[in-house]
Amino acid sequence: HQWGQRALLARRLVEAGVSWVTVVLENPFVSGIDSPKNGTYNWDSHAVNAHIFDDLRVRLPIYDRTITALIEDIYARGLDRRVLLIVTGEFGRTPRINSQVGTNTGIKQPGRDHWPDAMNVLVSGGGMATGQVVGATTKKGEEPVQRPLSPNDLWASVYQHLGINPEIAFPDHSGRPMPILPFGEPIPELDPAG
Repeated sequence: HQWGQRALLARRLVEAGVSWVTVVLENPFVSGIDSPKNGTYNWDSHAVNAHIFDDLRVRLPIYDRTITALIEDIYARGLDRRVLLIVTGEFGRTPRINSQVGTNTGIKQPGRDHWPDAMNVLVSGGGMATGQVVGATTKKGEEPVQRPLSPNDLWASVYQHLGINPEIAFPDHSGRPMPILPFGEPIPELDPAG
């Protein structure tokens, strides 16, 4: 499957010395969806784009196999201390399913809209303390109730892994120093010594 091939290529690039690789898992025809009417190109699961249950019924098993195989491969090859794998989107999705008429289907179907208040991220490898859940949301996944984190906290952890000083600043067009990370602290739960 092409998603698995992308993950395999990423692992091979890392073995060849590439320090940063991005793998994009999108495109319904790659994920096995037979028609644009039956899925969305990316993970934009608004009801107007796709029937979320039909789309994910095809997409999630392939996603699960791809990510699981990549993690197992990284650990089996002893790359788990050097390679930090982060699986994320750009924001969460509404906790409640809504229904709208699909643009391609013309029928009312379920979907989920953008939700910036809560999301999840998978972190594996990097010599970090993994195999845990950090934080919690309300019962319905509406907002953090325990250990809220920001994207900058994740970036601080990534920079720490890469040996990048997060206090580095670059001048903007007017010469004013702009820090690469204006706020955020490494996530202590990911520290293997912690």
